[in-house]
Amino acid sequence: MKQINTAMILAAGRGERMRPLTDITPKPLLEVKGKALIEYHLERLAVAGIERVVINHAWLGEQLIQRLGDGSQYNLDILYSKEEAALETAGGIIHALPLLCPSHKESHFLVINGDIFTDFSFTDMLASNPLKIACQGNTSSLAHLILIPNPPHNINGDFYLQDQHVLKQVPESINAKKYTFSGIGIYSSALFNHLPQGNLRLAPVLIDAMAKGRVTGALYEGTWIDIGTPQRLAQLN
Repeated sequence: MKQINTAMILAAGRGERMRPLTDITPKPLLEVKGKALIEYHLERLAVAGIERVVINHAWLGEQLIQRLGDGSQYNLDILYSKEEAALETAGGIIHALPLLCPSHKESHFLVINGDIFTDFSFTDMLASNPLKIACQGNTSSLAHLILIPNPPHNINGDFYLQDQHVLKQVPESINAKKYTFSGIGIYSSALFNHLPQGNLRLAPVLIDAMAKGRVTGALYEGTWIDIGTPQRLAQLN
């Protein structure tokens, strides 16, 4: 697998739980210590060797374009994927595939939620080429997800992690722990190529791939905060 040099930041959501802050500002532009959330991602991606970043946008997307421009100030090439109305997570990725994979060949890219704050090392993640991990025999992984210990707002978790595999369900005889999906993952375009355009959440797509043993993952226990409410943003600041 070639070095991953493309990332996508999901930034099209309305941010209903963040209102009234997001009535006038798109969620990824909300600031932590004077810097927009999305700018922390951009800086860390550039350090990790990412060259191209695709940002999808819908609500107040023109503010993102005005603030971030072509990406040159971050040593990146930023491309924008406009959605007339937010297409959910998988829908946004599918809509942006021509930008993510311009050669139309299978490729791999990093995807990050635009509304999280983390000190996770994209450098270490990309250097390890995690999609090289075999899943079942010669079956390759379609996704590699970063999981975190369950935060207070999601105490029941999302997925199990068992021997580097991410699973929605495990047999009762297996002692596996459930964790929360961080919103950080590396994906193969093959995960999405067969899917139609339109509104589509990422979770069902991933769960289908998990059932085939084609999703790997790792646990991260460092700083990670989902900026889901004005109170969490204020606490972080």
